[in-house]
Formats: sequence, structure tokens, C-alpha cells
Amino acid sequence: MLEDMHEDAERCVRAVQAKDARFDGWFFTGVVTTGIYCRPSCPAVPPKPGNMRFYPSAAAAQQAGFRACKRCRPDTTPGSPEWNHRADVVARAMRLIADGVVDREGVPGLATRLGYSTRQIERQLNAELGAGPLALARAQRAQTARLLIETTALPMGDVAFAAGFASIRAFNETVREVFALTPTALRDRVAKGHPPAGSGALSLRLPFRAPLCPDNLFGHLAATAVPGVEEWRDGAFRRTLRLPHGHGVAALRPRPDHVACTLTLTDLRDLTIAISRCRWMLDLDADPVAVDDLLREDPVLAPLVAKAPGRRVPRTVDAPEFAVRAVLGQQVSTAAARTYAGRLVTAYGDPIEDPGGGLTHLFPAPSALAELDPESLAFPQTRRTTLTTLVNALAQGEIDLGVGSDWEEARARLAALPGFGPWTIETIAMRALGDPDAFIPTDLGIRGAAKALDLPSTPAALTRRAAQWRPWRAYAVQYLWATGDHPINLLPTS
Repeated sequence: MLEDMHEDAERCVRAVQAKDARFDGWFFTGVVTTGIYCRPSCPAVPPKPGNMRFYPSAAAAQQAGFRACKRCRPDTTPGSPEWNHRADVVARAMRLIADGVVDREGVPGLATRLGYSTRQIERQLNAELGAGPLALARAQRAQTARLLIETTALPMGDVAFAAGFASIRAFNETVREVFALTPTALRDRVAKGHPPAGSGALSLRLPFRAPLCPDNLFGHLAATAVPGVEEWRDGAFRRTLRLPHGHGVAALRPRPDHVACTLTLTDLRDLTIAISRCRWMLDLDADPVAVDDLLREDPVLAPLVAKAPGRRVPRTVDAPEFAVRAVLGQQVSTAAARTYAGRLVTAYGDPIEDPGGGLTHLFPAPSALAELDPESLAFPQTRRTTLTTLVNALAQGEIDLGVGSDWEEARARLAALPGFGPWTIETIAMRALGDPDAFIPTDLGIRGAAKALDLPSTPAALTRRAAQWRPWRAYAVQYLWATGDHPINLLPTS
């Protein structure tokens, strides 16, 4: 693991000198002679080792007085993979900060969600990342501001408000400190020949660590799309987003070196959160090299990894939504699960307008589903009870499935509900909680793949065999699923 890489100066120097993009997001390099900080893959001539200083986060580099490099734009690197595979309080805090909790609720709100005091949270983040929650949130606001400045024609006052700044003065000062340019100069620098968009749809690039195999990632999302909420249209996966200040529509297209993202938001204050949730859904902050290196040590998985390296885990933008959909999918086909979900959307979802496609609703919130009549559900009584119990628990806040949740506590609370067995719990853990080690040995697709590959096919024996795939068993699931001919494995062609 590379969690303390910034403390290994020799290793960091080698990565910078090699311009190794695999380490982008793992650490940042401050150059004392220029006062800038860069990503490891910066195309500029590497500085002398004695002039390099290494930091675990962009916020830490900014706090040390360095400004962002104009060439490599280190503020736009993929996020650290650490926050993907760790379940400790620092990782949970970072996921919540990325989801905008500090901007909406302040540090006390962050601490409350994590069950710690503000002093404890600040101490732990400073110890590991060299910056506290306010500085980390400030760095994120600066990145959002830059995106809006460079890609829209919004007045600067609107940009400041949308990026989460409390005042124009704080916005101006932060942009100057981080980018060594005024907001106006930053816009002028990129505007020549590229007129910015108006206040409608925003187009941006979502970076990732190569390789990335889009087939199962977009194929899974498209094949399981809920009518009215999700669709595949014109080479893009499109879906509606329920956001803190309004709603939005995201269109995501796989490209060789990035994911093209178009966002249409009713309130630009939700931009940072919308980006974060799209990245989370597509698992774009993963470290595919680390995952694949471990999985290919198994001679059974090695050919699967070699055939299509860089598989990601398709996740969700809304954890409660996915939990409901997991229950709807118990012991039925993908098509039946989509039908059940579509009926709930039509009956209880919030309608929206989608000028660019066929999306019609937001998926119903738990509070709306709490009003449903169980007798209206066209499936067995036991599953009706499972669904209504889950919805009530979510609506009353008894279960936290959000990005900052405690994975094991969430599992335990789900297990206490009627009708929640290992398949449902681990499916939610894999795709909603984001646990990279979630494993579903009882899944029919996994059992079929195991049999075809001469792996143990009973759940207990397969679980023992899969121990060598830890902590990346959720990724092993993707490789095993991909051996079948189900539509989830195929990138749509239309």
C-alpha cells in the first residue's frame, strides 16, 4: 500500500523523475524554487531532488504556501485510492468532505456524522493529511471554482456562490493563493478560441487511473437502468440525480483517457457533489494496477485480468435507492427488477423535465416510499415486508448507507431486518457502501463462473478460495461475472 508514500522521499523522487501517472493523487510535489506544487506526472522538467517537498494532499501543499501548477493542474487529479478501500474514520471523513458535508454542515456536522468530537477529527486529518477539514474543503471549493470559471460564462459572484464560498472576498483570495491568478485572469487564460458555456449544461472531463475497462462498468449500469431514472442514449449513460439543493441530470460517456461528463443542474451549488457522486458511481478513484496485480497472482484469474484489465465496480449515486433496488431484485431477473422499480418511480418519484432525453423522474426518496401501500406490490408477502421494513428504517435514519457510513455497522443493521440474507447485504456493501472486499458467493452468476473455471462452487468453499483475493474481492466478482454472456458485461453499441 502507498498510504504513507509522501514520507518516502526517495520513492517519490523516482516517481517524479519518471513522470509516472500511476502516482497522481497519491502525493503532491512542492517545488521550493518556484513556489508551485505538481502532480508526479507533470510534463515540466523535473526539479532537483533537493528542491522537492512531498505532501499527502493538495490542501497540505496549499497550506505550505505552494500554488497549483498551470501545466499539470494537480487540483484535477483522480482522488486518492486510499479513501476507496479503507473503512477507518479518516477515510470516512474524506468521503464525506468530497460529498460536501463540511460546506453544508460545517466541521461540527462532519464530526457528528462520524461520532467523534471536532478536535478528534481535526487531529486525525492533520496527522495523516497535513490539513484539517476546513483546509480540505477549501481546496475542493477552489477546484470547483476553477471549473466554473474556465467552463462557464457565469458572473464571478455566481461562481463564488456556486462553489461554496461565503463571500466574494474569500473567493478572490483563495483563487489568487491557489492558482496565482485572479479569477478574471484565470478565465481569460483559457477563453481564447474556447468560448465558455452559459449557465445551462456543464461539460467536463472526469480523469481516472489507467487502465479502465468500460464494458462491464457502463454495461451493468445500462442493463439495469430503471425506466424514467436512467437510460443509455447516444453513447452515454444518463441518469437523474437527487442533490442537496435541487436535482440534476448527468450524461457520462467513456473515452480512452477520461469520462466525458455533461451535467445539467437546477442549482450550481450542487456541482461539487454531483461530480463526486458520478466519480463514486463509476469507481474512478480506484487504483487498477494494485487491484489487477494482486488478482493476477491467482492462475485462474490471471487470464481474465490479462484479457480486460482495469475493471471497475459499478456503484450508485444514491445508496438508499440502491438498497431498495437490491430488495426488488431478490430472486428475480434483471428485467423483472427494472419493471418493479419503474412502477415505484411512476407512482412515488418526483417528476422532472429532461429536454435532452427520456428521463422523467427522480427515484423516490425513502420518505415517499414510506407511504406506499404494501398490497399494491406485485410480489410475495415476505418480500413486501422486507421492502417496507427497509424503507421505514431508511426514512427514520436507523440505517446509514452513505459514503461516510461504517461498513460493518451498516451490514449488522441490514442483517437485523427481515428478509436480508448474505446476497442482499453483500450486494449493497459492494455497490452502495463501496466496500472493495464485498463478496457474493451465493450469486448465481458467480457460482456459474466458478463452475466453468473449476473453482469451488459451494459458497463456503468458494469463500475460502477467495481469501487470496482480499482486499479486492468485489473486483474479482466483476472478472467472474464477465465470463458470462449477460448484457451487464457488454457496452451498448447504440
